[in-house]
Amino acid sequence: MTIEIKVPVLPESVADATIATWHVKAGDTVKRDQNLVDIETDKVVLEVVAPADGVLGEILDDEGATVLGEQVIAKLEEGASAGSESKSTTAAQKNDSGSAPSAGVSVDIKVPVLPESVADATIATWHVQVGESVSRDQNLVDIETDKVVLEVVAPGDGVLSEIIAEEGATVGAEEVIAKFSQGASGSASVAASDDSAAADDDDGDDNDALSPSVRRLLAEKGVDASKVKGTGKGGRITKADVEQYLKSGDSTPSAAPAAAASAPAPAAPVGERTEKRVPMTRLRKTIANRLLEAKNSTAMLTTFNEVNMKPIMDLRKQYQDSFEKRHGIRLGFMSFYVKAVVEALKRYPEVNASIDGDDICYHNYFDVSIAVSTPRGLVTPVLRDCDTLGMAGVEKGIKDLAIKGRDGKLSMDELQGGNFTITNGGVFGSLMSTPIINPPQSAILGMHKIQDRPMAVDGKVEILPMMYLALSYDHRIIDGKESVGFLVTVKEMLEDPTRLLLDV
Repeated sequence: MTIEIKVPVLPESVADATIATWHVKAGDTVKRDQNLVDIETDKVVLEVVAPADGVLGEILDDEGATVLGEQVIAKLEEGASAGSESKSTTAAQKNDSGSAPSAGVSVDIKVPVLPESVADATIATWHVQVGESVSRDQNLVDIETDKVVLEVVAPGDGVLSEIIAEEGATVGAEEVIAKFSQGASGSASVAASDDSAAADDDDGDDNDALSPSVRRLLAEKGVDASKVKGTGKGGRITKADVEQYLKSGDSTPSAAPAAAASAPAPAAPVGERTEKRVPMTRLRKTIANRLLEAKNSTAMLTTFNEVNMKPIMDLRKQYQDSFEKRHGIRLGFMSFYVKAVVEALKRYPEVNASIDGDDICYHNYFDVSIAVSTPRGLVTPVLRDCDTLGMAGVEKGIKDLAIKGRDGKLSMDELQGGNFTITNGGVFGSLMSTPIINPPQSAILGMHKIQDRPMAVDGKVEILPMMYLALSYDHRIIDGKESVGFLVTVKEMLEDPTRLLLDV
């Protein structure tokens, strides 16, 4: 019985999708619920699984093809079976090295199902090469979306037999990006062949197409990419190349261009003057677009105030040990900021509202976005129902979001929503700033560095730990009276934390 394999129903705002990765090929035996193909939309990667046991008879749309919702992309022969021995031999023959690994069952490696608001993704970093033996659950590749990095792991012990989507390629949800021979074993000649092939391509034009992980490592170690010899495909620099360069301690500068040497110059610059053009990551492009959207679509204005942090600092010093012993987490400043913001939002509902067309939507819940700096860029995961959380619950929630953000493990649900944003540039030393609104929210509160300053108190000068507050707001929905009142409320709550308990 022939079963049609179709593209899933696409989200309402998505017009079409792209075949990202076929995890199986025509003639492969598949099992029920096995991932066949990853299909990438503008916002998510969708996985298409086998509806029954059988053999994939025909692939109608190859990787990279643009498809529509419910379009037939392949056909499955239900109940049929194929000789695994002949399939593994064929897979071995397609191996770039020309050296076949031991027999194994061919499995498609696909892009995971993408979050609903994510249309497509980018192959960031391949951690293994063709012909390399891997273990079950070993990370094969990092796939970068607009907001998160997804790891694709090996379905079992075996060998990566073919890479279909190279680093930098745009892929869709459930698109097949590689072939995996489960149960097979790699051969040393494969790695040797790959190394020699990479050496032949050292002069390729793709040397500057660095993956995010390589760019991050180069930045951390202060290494000029032009000095590192790439051994990846097309001469691309890999993490192993950077690590080998650091071990060798090679600091030989690259040769200056002949034209520059011959050109007469009255005052030749000292040292190298190199440039490198690196494509923006998907996350960085998304951040750039949203910042421009905020500046162009809102009537943004910023108001400032300052707060004496001594009462909170004294309170933390007095109860820090008891708090940590009871709740298993340190008492930080963010829990005070969040609780003060929630109380101010209750008193000024306009700040907790948003504009939807010609309507103003007032939110009767308090989901606060917390700006988190990650190696890939700034993200704003959401701490939900903050009005129901105690100080310990807020601290634990923020810590969990920060760890997930650092490790690239944030889910789309954790990044969507939020009625108000708090950003703390003070952790980096910022003394004052004008934060940009996070649409469709109407306001954002910026916290800054706590710094000792001389202040007039009851006619006397005292040295106090002061911090500037900055509230950027959309003047279309929030007037000056509400914005200043909101900021003064936050200031009063922080300067007298007892107000948080007494609700005064």
